[in-house]
Amino acid sequence: MYTLYGSPSTAGTAIHWMLLELGQPFDLKLLDFDKAEHKSPDYLALNPDGFVPTLIVDGAPVTQMAAIAALLAERHPEAGLAPPPGSPARADYLSWSYWLANSWQPHFRGWFYPDEPAGAAAQDDAQAVARARIEAGLERLNARLADRDYLAGDSFTTVDLLTTILCRWTRNMPKPATEWPNLKRYLDTIRQRPALREVHVREGLTDWING
Repeated sequence: MYTLYGSPSTAGTAIHWMLLELGQPFDLKLLDFDKAEHKSPDYLALNPDGFVPTLIVDGAPVTQMAAIAALLAERHPEAGLAPPPGSPARADYLSWSYWLANSWQPHFRGWFYPDEPAGAAAQDDAQAVARARIEAGLERLNARLADRDYLAGDSFTTVDLLTTILCRWTRNMPKPATEWPNLKRYLDTIRQRPALREVHVREGLTDWING
């Protein structure tokens, strides 16, 4: 059985959701960020970055949201959450997975914690840059979805799961993801998935899921 360390409305929510999609048994440990439980010595021994999620797999910790999602898809191929190696959709799947993790997700930290990259005196400028880059990513996703229902291949994959969670993070930004028409159509469909709705209930999240 897996053990997931997360916290409501964080990257941990993506892996919580995915485990529900897979129907796999797991033990959930929600960390209280207000009490800095993610910075405790015990947790830092599992994840030296002090971030969530961390998933215990066969007794060993695995970190990084996109990496955990890819690993779970690989361990449970029957769920069809990743195109198999050698399939036509595999290259797109890998490309979008790495783009989300490496090129787009980091800008959200710049938005939510603008003092980190540039110091308190420059945090307004840092946040403005982060917003512009997040919105550029939303524009790219919106264009990709102009004539398709999913980002990689013809069915729901971990790419869509990660995209949905990152788009959820824009919900209180000046121009959230739902302001882009193709993204709104896409997100409105994915928000009907029972496992996504269930993870909102389990984590006590009431905003965004209903539009």
